[in-house]
Amino acid sequence: MDWITGIQQAIDYIEDNLTETIDYEEVAKRCYSSSYHFQRVFSILCGYTLGEYIRNRRLTLAGRELATTNAKVIDVAMKYGYESPDSFAKAFQKFHGILPSQARNNGSNLKSFSRLVLKFSLEGGTTMNYRIVDKESLVLLGHGIKCSGCPTNADNTYEETKRHWQKSKDIIRKLKTFRNDAPVWYDVYTDFVNDEFTHIIAVDSSTAHTEKDLINISIPAHKYAVFETSCCESPDDEWVLLMKKIVAEWLPTTQYKISEHPQINRLFFNDDYSERYMEIWIPIEEK
Repeated sequence: MDWITGIQQAIDYIEDNLTETIDYEEVAKRCYSSSYHFQRVFSILCGYTLGEYIRNRRLTLAGRELATTNAKVIDVAMKYGYESPDSFAKAFQKFHGILPSQARNNGSNLKSFSRLVLKFSLEGGTTMNYRIVDKESLVLLGHGIKCSGCPTNADNTYEETKRHWQKSKDIIRKLKTFRNDAPVWYDVYTDFVNDEFTHIIAVDSSTAHTEKDLINISIPAHKYAVFETSCCESPDDEWVLLMKKIVAEWLPTTQYKISEHPQINRLFFNDDYSERYMEIWIPIEEK
């Protein structure tokens, strides 16, 4: 079974069970994948997490039901998996911009998050340079924050990780004093659990430190597939599109799947734009 067909079967299963408890392991079985691998690939391809998709679809249907029937708010809340009217009202207002009780008002605006339907299209036909590396263990020094959502969502979470860089100027100045390789920075993405992950700005520092606001990150030895962006002023703007291309075109043609180890973006931030680029280190293992 190809990966696209598997994802469509998983989406069909989700849509058939939006009013039931959805087990992510059961969703992943529809494309013969582990839950972790399915969630990572789904979020990279779609730009939002599996949890966000399910939540947005439920709130879409809940809004439609409140606007077109006489169903009670509490009944609709329970139907779509909310344990209390308060939690439902909070989620509903965040998504639709109005309270559930206002959905029946004439002229109220509701949002609609449409069902995913995957369509076949010809992709590829281009060259992708990569290398497979058995990387030794590495100790980095950095500063981490918890993020929610998908790191490749350019409209939402991606902005959150960019703000991490923008609002960490004091931390960055401190990290510069410890790094071994002057122009090299690391973006580390780890601890992917449902709708959350940890983003770490880091440097290679040889030895561990006990500095305020900084943490030591141990990256275990592992196999990685390494891809490079082109040289440009802002390689960070290219990596999201490159990630989707890796998952959509390269990964399905190999014997590998994404593993649960940290993903590393290694940024060579040279003053000369012609030498500035990013390496994307995708942790992989045999299928």
